[in-house]
Amino acid sequence: MASRRAINPSRRVSDSGSIPLVSSLNQKSRNSPLLAVGLVVLGAFFLIGYSLGGSGGFAGNKEAINIVQGVSCTSDVLQAIPILKKAYNDGMRKVLYVGPDSCAVVSKLLKEEDTEAWGVEPYDLEDADNSCKSLVRRGFVRVSDIKFPLPYRPNSFSLVVVSDSLDYLSPKYLNKTLPDLSRVSTDGLVIFAGYPGHQRVKVSELAKFGRPAKLRSSSWWRRYFLQNGLEENETVVKKYEQASSKSSYKPRCQNFHVNS
Repeated sequence: MASRRAINPSRRVSDSGSIPLVSSLNQKSRNSPLLAVGLVVLGAFFLIGYSLGGSGGFAGNKEAINIVQGVSCTSDVLQAIPILKKAYNDGMRKVLYVGPDSCAVVSKLLKEEDTEAWGVEPYDLEDADNSCKSLVRRGFVRVSDIKFPLPYRPNSFSLVVVSDSLDYLSPKYLNKTLPDLSRVSTDGLVIFAGYPGHQRVKVSELAKFGRPAKLRSSSWWRRYFLQNGLEENETVVKKYEQASSKSSYKPRCQNFHVNS
């Protein structure tokens, strides 16, 4: 029986027409296959380092990562609760919060005197702690896709506060969601939105939001309100600004106060 002839790895690479540099090195070091493997690994590290340094084919990926890094407006909402109470007075009796970290916001609102609160989490509640799970079980927080009508009757709440969520909606869904948020409120709608150039979502959370944020300028929002028959509450805006100036509150997000 004829014995099978072993295939020379260096010949296989050379015949395939790929990695010619490695092929030639293998031919010169047939008795040292480990040397060839080491050179391949070294070359791979060199290419990765070169691309991450800003040159080569991966520069676009680096730019994409920079685009989607940032923080949310939740911290602004938590700091603004006392200011909102001064601006809206009785309007903070029954509050619906719509946005990420709904359990944290609802928990703080429930600690406020004469305030009832509920929350809508537009995204999955991953890694929720026991306190958050308790709020969900008791019906204070629910997960709901805000691209569709909320499961509440008209005028169910005195005030609706929405954070971040509208930044991730296309105009098609924004045209449906904003009127629906206004529908369930009697005293108005407070919008916390990111400034252009300050992205809200982190890379690790991009899959949860489904798309990068579309951050709009204040002039864009006001033009949108006008085109859709929504009016800003100038009286509340003045009260809110006055209360903000007397506190240490320094917002990182823009906010709007819209009549229902």
